[in-house]
Amino acid sequence: MTARRALARYHRRRDFSRTAEPEGRLAEVSGERPSYVVQIHDASSMHFDFRLEADGVLKSFAVPKGPSNDPHDKRFATPTEDHPLEYRDFEGTIPEGEYGGGTVIVWDRGTYRNATSDRDGNEIPLAEGLERGHASFRLDGRKLHGGYSLTRIRDADDGGKEAWLLVKHADGHASTTGTPDPRRARSVRTGRTLHQVAAGVRPGRGDHP
Repeated sequence: MTARRALARYHRRRDFSRTAEPEGRLAEVSGERPSYVVQIHDASSMHFDFRLEADGVLKSFAVPKGPSNDPHDKRFATPTEDHPLEYRDFEGTIPEGEYGGGTVIVWDRGTYRNATSDRDGNEIPLAEGLERGHASFRLDGRKLHGGYSLTRIRDADDGGKEAWLLVKHADGHASTTGTPDPRRARSVRTGRTLHQVAAGVRPGRGDHP
């Protein structure tokens, strides 16, 4: 698939003469472990954007309450358009009037291992699993670790928007802690809060815990 096709919806929704979001391109698939990023997005409503690298783009979901470490928490997720890989590093304020207008910080990032399989137990690519309606993966990030799954619970054909659940696996990384208050969270890239990014506070150097 070409970059134009893979990122067409992403490009149609943005005026890159106004927003600092990366225009991006379809990246070649490398032999390295694929990446993921979780961003906090203070738009018309506060939410987390959960993005997994697959097929040269970031497969993206809006998760209102954010990912949880507790396997009992079933976090509602809505798929959004594919984003370019360059979006992994994006922090800033999208101008009012632009699609997704609001402030963005990088809450977590790292790599993941695909654990998606078909009904016979054979591993299949993550992108294929998402097309079929279920994908599993093991995160190795700054904040999130261990197994998670995304499962489609409603098709768009059923009326309304497609709906998914993001759930933590019951493994050694599970706990009863949920997701911290996003308004108090700090970027793992720059250490800034949403308020500081919105106020134009310049980033520091290097990654932060």
